[in-house]
Amino acid sequence: MGHGTPDNMNCAGLLQLLIVVHIRQIICSSLLFSVPEELEPDTLVGSLSKNFSPPYQLLPHKYLRMDINTGNFYTTELKMDREAICPAEKKAEECVTLYNAIVGPSKNLIQFSVIIEDINDNAPHFENNKIHLGVPEDTTVGTSFLLDTQALDSDTGPNGEVQYHLKGSDGAFGLKIEEDSSLIMLVVERALDRETRDLFQMQLVATDCGVDPLSVSADLIVTVTDVNDNCPAFSSDSPHSVTIPGDSRKNTVVTQVRATDPDLGPNGDIVYSLSPKVSERVKTLFSLNSLTGSISLTRDLESDNSEELVLKVLASGHHCPPADTQVTISVLPKANQELTIKIGFIAEHQNQTMVLQENQHPTALAVLELEGDSIFKDLFLAIEGEVPFTLSPQNGKYLLSTSKPLDYEMDREHHISVVARVRSAEGSVIVPSRRVVTVLVADINDNAPYFVQPQYELQVEENNQPGMSLLQISASDLDSGENGMVTYRLENYNPTMFSIDSVTGQLSLLVPLDREQQNVHRLTVFARDSGSPPLESMATVSIHVRDQNDNPPVFLTPHFIFFIPENVPTLSQVGKVEVKDPDKGENGTTELYVVNSSAPFVVDNTQGMLRTTRNLDRETEDRYELYLLASDHGQTVALTSTARVTIFVEDINDNQPKVILPSNNSSCLTVSPGTLAGATVGKIYAIDEDSGLNSEITYSATAPELLQNRSPFQIDSRSGNITLSQQLLHTDLGMHHLFIVVRDGGKPVPLYTTVWMNLLVNDSTEPCHLDGVPTWTGTLNLVQTPSKEPICDVETARFSKLILLIGLGMMLVSTCLFVATVICCLKQRSRSLKMNKRAYTEANEIPLRLKDKYYSD
Repeated sequence: MGHGTPDNMNCAGLLQLLIVVHIRQIICSSLLFSVPEELEPDTLVGSLSKNFSPPYQLLPHKYLRMDINTGNFYTTELKMDREAICPAEKKAEECVTLYNAIVGPSKNLIQFSVIIEDINDNAPHFENNKIHLGVPEDTTVGTSFLLDTQALDSDTGPNGEVQYHLKGSDGAFGLKIEEDSSLIMLVVERALDRETRDLFQMQLVATDCGVDPLSVSADLIVTVTDVNDNCPAFSSDSPHSVTIPGDSRKNTVVTQVRATDPDLGPNGDIVYSLSPKVSERVKTLFSLNSLTGSISLTRDLESDNSEELVLKVLASGHHCPPADTQVTISVLPKANQELTIKIGFIAEHQNQTMVLQENQHPTALAVLELEGDSIFKDLFLAIEGEVPFTLSPQNGKYLLSTSKPLDYEMDREHHISVVARVRSAEGSVIVPSRRVVTVLVADINDNAPYFVQPQYELQVEENNQPGMSLLQISASDLDSGENGMVTYRLENYNPTMFSIDSVTGQLSLLVPLDREQQNVHRLTVFARDSGSPPLESMATVSIHVRDQNDNPPVFLTPHFIFFIPENVPTLSQVGKVEVKDPDKGENGTTELYVVNSSAPFVVDNTQGMLRTTRNLDRETEDRYELYLLASDHGQTVALTSTARVTIFVEDINDNQPKVILPSNNSSCLTVSPGTLAGATVGKIYAIDEDSGLNSEITYSATAPELLQNRSPFQIDSRSGNITLSQQLLHTDLGMHHLFIVVRDGGKPVPLYTTVWMNLLVNDSTEPCHLDGVPTWTGTLNLVQTPSKEPICDVETARFSKLILLIGLGMMLVSTCLFVATVICCLKQRSRSLKMNKRAYTEANEIPLRLKDKYYSD
């Protein structure tokens, strides 16, 4: 082979490689497709047929599938959701996904990018659907209030831009949006008055800017808060005159004035007082309640003459001038003859007392009649105070009835005060005639027992003593007698664990509790009265069992077995050691330790992981035995357990073969020319300290003579024996240098060492010697490994334009290199032609034989 040929091939191959790489970079970088999200299944979204030849295979992906013949790729049943695929992408950035495919007959691996385009498929949303805001009623028009809310939209671009408007404000409020929709201000657009309207229920509407806009609304509730902007004023129905008999008694309420203030709370408080200008007699006879406005007699009246007394009443508020009103009280002369009220009972009675069962519909009780002479005209009977009874006139008499069902539990006894009144222009006046009617209410069983506490919560430490008292449950019944007698029972619960005293309600625990079996017990307690029919109610009792440190840690297995390769970095993971403690809290918190061992291992308690503390060497030690101690954090006594751990150190190919024979590269063996074909003339012997495939050794003669297939020697790949492959010829006389490669079977890359085997074919029986060690200057790779470089560099779509420009620049440089290479090759070829003949002759005399000097003793 001519010396110029490899140079020509190297130049041309380099140029072709550059061009191919550049073209592929440009193609791979420019493969970019855009796909709208949420497309229906089997929608065509792109094709590789314009850039690559068939067949096509898309590496597994859940969103796209590819036709093997056409290169078209379609959507799958699983729709693309941009917001789910690119949740962390900023709105301003594109959502780009990378896909890998195998294309063409040579099965090249390519990569292309798909931009998932946004559609308006997400409406804006508020974190809070209700927004509450308080605004004082004296707020100045134009004042702004920040709404601490913002609508978010998962879409991007216009689909994710949000605008706001207000509904239902009735012109009282408006919106002002500041700083790119991040601040929403509520603006007061007209004067507010809480007394006119104290609540505005509006809607804050957020709408995106998509072609088909989507919107959402939140309730905006504005409460107009009160300020003290009103003063008290007397009501129109506040009395201005009243008439009373001349024999009225002390503490009789004469009348009540009424003033109002529309403000709230302390701002609306009213204080009543008499004007300092009233007469001394008024001050002596009457008193005014400062809070209610009631006017009462301070002493008994004994007046035989008529008189009028004028009272000026003031109503004062905070920071307000007082309002005033005038009340005229007319005093009539006392009567000369006392009237009597006669009663005829209809209902069951005894000693002027009637008995009526509770919860009955309105019932007639008695007939009343007014007897006697009086100076007053237009007399009538009336009931004093608020009682559940009525008087209805019938033919000069009055029928006393209940106005609503009576309730024994509310009031067991009623005293009805019936008085005679006289009508006047100023209102009715009480005359000195009165009859008190007593009504007793009989009880029925209309109330179920009720628990003072409907839910009970208590904690009990596990492993308790049997018969332990827990708590006393109490229920009351508003009824009386047997209707109010309460007994207790438990609902369908294990009677061997809990019991309750039916009379006292004392709840007891019969057996020890185990928190690990059940940490909460919920009981239902019923309380029943003794009425007919009986009524009952229920309460719940939750018993939380507190933990005791009564369980030691438990390993998942008593013997852990792990395998770890040698030479791993320090603190590498050996294996996870699982331990559980059914106790709770600190009692169930465990910690692991390596005990009584100098082995290079430690436990990482944060992860429960066994780790190495130094480098491991299988050739030094291939197995470790150790024990782990698990201890909990019990406060009184910590509980422990142990587990055995066996760790096998797996071999990796970290030792290259060591050649024992020949002992060095300058040793030499003499081979007689008469040696028969097939005879063993030498041996290569090597060892490897690794194990398994890593220690299996093979031998091969790499160069120089075996490379030309002209050497009479061959080597057995397994035994290392060197034999004659053919009968020696006269041309085989002389020194033969065999370059031997000794490889192990390690994966993925074997280790190797080399040695020279020097054989002298000569008739002499004297030992042979070399002047120096042979050298090998070839470039042949002794260990071949497949290239892992991808055809196309992985680039994202955002850098595609930059890569395209770089590729074009590199193509321009490659073109210049090509021209320079052609010129160099032409010059080299002319020089090579001159040397061809001489090189051919030398190559055929002694193939690749080194010109080392040798001699025979």
